[in-house]
Amino acid sequence: MGSRKNLLISVRILFPTTTSAALWLTTAAIATASLPTIGPDYARPTTPTSAEFRHTQPTTAAWKTAAPADAFSRGEWWKIFNDATLTQLESDALQANQDLHAAAARVEQAAAAAGLARSAFWPQAALDASASRTQSSRTIANAFPQSLANNYNAPLIASWELDLFGRVRRLNEGARDEAASSAAIFESVRLALTAQVAQSYFALRGLDQERALLRETADLRRRELALIDARLKNGAATDLDRARAETELASAEAETAAVSRQRETVQDALAVLVGVSASSFALAENASNALTLDAQVPTVPAGLPSDLLERRPDVAAAERALAAANARIGVAKAAFFPALSLTGSAGFASDQMSNLLHTDSREWSIGPSLYLPIFQGGRNRANLQRSRAAFEESVATYRESVLVAFREVQDALAATAWLNEQAGAQTRALVSAQRAAKLAQARYDAGFVSYLEVIDAERTALATRRVSVQLATERFTTAVTLFKALGGGWHASGAFESNPNRITKL
Repeated sequence: MGSRKNLLISVRILFPTTTSAALWLTTAAIATASLPTIGPDYARPTTPTSAEFRHTQPTTAAWKTAAPADAFSRGEWWKIFNDATLTQLESDALQANQDLHAAAARVEQAAAAAGLARSAFWPQAALDASASRTQSSRTIANAFPQSLANNYNAPLIASWELDLFGRVRRLNEGARDEAASSAAIFESVRLALTAQVAQSYFALRGLDQERALLRETADLRRRELALIDARLKNGAATDLDRARAETELASAEAETAAVSRQRETVQDALAVLVGVSASSFALAENASNALTLDAQVPTVPAGLPSDLLERRPDVAAAERALAAANARIGVAKAAFFPALSLTGSAGFASDQMSNLLHTDSREWSIGPSLYLPIFQGGRNRANLQRSRAAFEESVATYRESVLVAFREVQDALAATAWLNEQAGAQTRALVSAQRAAKLAQARYDAGFVSYLEVIDAERTALATRRVSVQLATERFTTAVTLFKALGGGWHASGAFESNPNRITKL
């Protein structure tokens, strides 16, 4: 007679082999689902709030508790700038950016982890078939009449854990919240990417305008140098005038090269954002895209801070990570309580392959088991303390994310307001500088002043024009910063959205 394989004993409930057992297990599962869950139920913690932001129109709407709404589509908010090139760059970045692909893969991982946790609610079934041939020692006591034996086993095992104290439920809650946090982080990466593409694009266009301005200045310096050469021959100019004209021409050419270098750097960074090699990416120069002081920049109507909390994906990610940390406290607490399970198997066992599936080869077992922690050396208590400390850390992280969100919006609103005021003053300065340059040239032509006064006036006019271009660029990038700070596109009543008709002048 061959040796018999010991039955595999599982620490979870196994599928029964009879109809009455199946009914009993189904009833047990329903009863388990109605049991209370160990651990604290999640409640969103309080956060610092304010009634309204500075630098916005006062609002009469009442404060309301924020609920994450980052799952709603933000739309293609960049279309509000009415720039076909920017729209294409955004589309390319969303399709090919590698950081975004990595974030999407992390979302898939978190979703799969949630699926793993959810699978613990269901019975687990497996066929654990085996075959062996053994030789027993002839020199020691042998309980079997023969030393050579075959052993064939084909048991069907199935497991199912009774969740008496909510350990599995808390694990599932935590995994779901982690998956939701990962999805919100993906939206945060997406929002940051689209904002960075827009800001890099506007910076590139601003450099295009600066370079065009410097080239125009260099051409003017060449014409002035030719004119001074002609005057020098007639005795109407001096060698000092010519030296100064040459200096100004060389300075203009040097500044053009410096701006060109900056443009290459921004262009290469933009190539990485859209997911292409920097050596094969080139964005044609287009100084005609007027980033001027009176350009149309989208305005942002006043919104409640609660709306901000609902739209910010980073705030939502922190809040859901907090909920996951709360669920892990329940898992740690459940470790202090007994774990009840049933074990069993059903299948066939024989020492002859030909008899394996015979009726007489059938075997099955089922029975309960109880695991009761008595002494763990402080492990469970330490794990609970760690879970509570991790929850407190998550609370602080969540509140910090709210404070950062308020600060970023307030910074962007303040920057927008002060840039508007700066643009008005800069416009006046530009008009005056250009007028002064014309007057200085006229006075020089009439012989009233030296060429030094012309150079000084033209240098001031050039610097003022460059500041105007830089200021216009900053206004556009600040508008993008405000879009990002507010969580992208907006769907609340009276708020901005991806509609070019909503653009108004600041």
